[in-house]
Amino acid sequence: MTAPTPSPGTHDLAAGGAHSLVQSVDWVAVAPPVIVALAALAVLVADLFLTERRKSLLGPLSAAALALSLLALLPLTGGRRATFCTTAGPRACSYVVDTFTLSIQLLVLGAALVTALLSMTAVAQERLPAGEFWFLLLSSACGAALLPAARDLATLVVALEVASLPAFALVGLRRGSRLSSEAALKFFLSSVTATAVMLLGVSFVYAATGSMHLETVAERLPHTDSRLGTLAAAGVALTLIGFAFKTAAAPFHFWVPDTYVGAPVPVAAYLSVVGKAAGFSGLILVAVRGFPSYAHAWGPALAVLAALTMTVGNLGALRQRTDRAHGAVRLLAWSSVGQAGYLLVPLAAAGHQDHQGHRDAAVGATVAYALMYAVVNLGAFAVVAALRHRDDDSAQDGRLDQYRGLARSHPFAAAALAFFLLCLAGLPPGIIGLFAKVTVFSAAVDAGLGWLAVVMAVNVVIALVYYLTWLALLFRPAVQPTAGRARRLPLPLTVTIALTGVLALAISGAPQLVLGFAATTLF
Repeated sequence: MTAPTPSPGTHDLAAGGAHSLVQSVDWVAVAPPVIVALAALAVLVADLFLTERRKSLLGPLSAAALALSLLALLPLTGGRRATFCTTAGPRACSYVVDTFTLSIQLLVLGAALVTALLSMTAVAQERLPAGEFWFLLLSSACGAALLPAARDLATLVVALEVASLPAFALVGLRRGSRLSSEAALKFFLSSVTATAVMLLGVSFVYAATGSMHLETVAERLPHTDSRLGTLAAAGVALTLIGFAFKTAAAPFHFWVPDTYVGAPVPVAAYLSVVGKAAGFSGLILVAVRGFPSYAHAWGPALAVLAALTMTVGNLGALRQRTDRAHGAVRLLAWSSVGQAGYLLVPLAAAGHQDHQGHRDAAVGATVAYALMYAVVNLGAFAVVAALRHRDDDSAQDGRLDQYRGLARSHPFAAAALAFFLLCLAGLPPGIIGLFAKVTVFSAAVDAGLGWLAVVMAVNVVIALVYYLTWLALLFRPAVQPTAGRARRLPLPLTVTIALTGVLALAISGAPQLVLGFAATTLF
């Protein structure tokens, strides 16, 4: 691994070896999250001066800022950059841009852009306060984009909370809604508990190693004083448990179904992808980069957690009735828990690998699967949001039965949803879903986790039942056929469904675009 070049602002003050604490900031490296942060402030200020009729402009402004932040990733490809580095002692940096950082930032910012397109209709339809909504969405996206670049524990925690705190408010932004208030409260309490546990673990690790930087922590943990061994082990365990909360891994998943149901549909889509990406990127960094000396402990623990999470999630989705209110969102919520179990499998495999290159390859399998999941899951949520605009007003309760006859009333949306469900199930023509699952399965087998591969195979079969059940409903006759012509979908929703559909088709036709990460050294 090539060491980052010294910051141009670092220089000696005197012959005695003192170093300047002043260093230059690599603004190109930090540009993606900075652009989103500046846009959030601009939206907040603009909201004070715009009339109610003109506040609809805040949505396109936010989407444009997210698109600009995606473009800011282009100058960062093909190299490794670092900034906010120490100027004395062993060199360590707090912000590093490498392949892993770019992959997660692409996922996070792309998903935030899709969420913005989804939200333009929802903000007006559900009468959400536009200024607050767009400010909170951009603020959360800024924290999520900062997190994969963080290379010290303090920055990791701050970035994770910047991503999480605005999300609480987004969930509870539907004023006067009991479901929304309950969802926000459950999300808040579970996240605060996770943060408290995580901070306690981080403080223990810092006390045992004397450093916050992940590279330094990784070097010092194996050589911790024997009197601090228990403290260090407890710190590692508590830090990992805190991140397990953030990834919605079982048994820390209890907040997911009710939170997704109570939140506006675009916010639920955002949490299912960006919230999960933030949690997993933090878990990868602390486990693989910060605590490799404890891989013998966290590897088996993550394997058990993966098996439990995928089983609980898939069984929960299997129990959803077609006549239950909000059944579509609940099914996707439980499905996201099951998908989190699949994402944990390569991380568990990384803990059973001795060579750093093999660990990086396992991490690559998680990143590849996350990219696939982000595209198709956002597409599925886009169709769920579109259903609210059908001519049948009873579709507002979101029952799965309401999807009967969708192929006849909205063939475009039905075809897209069918393809997304096939991708999630791993069935042709959703080739990318099949290949992604094979990649994850291979990571478990290569690490000697045959029992986990068997558990995963059983869960894939269980998932087929509820995905195909929903798929079949799309082509069955509607219970109450609607008279007249079906209502057209709003343009932002049509664009979102088309965009995610085209991306899903592209990566299914050329899966190497995504699965190449599984064979790439990310760090």
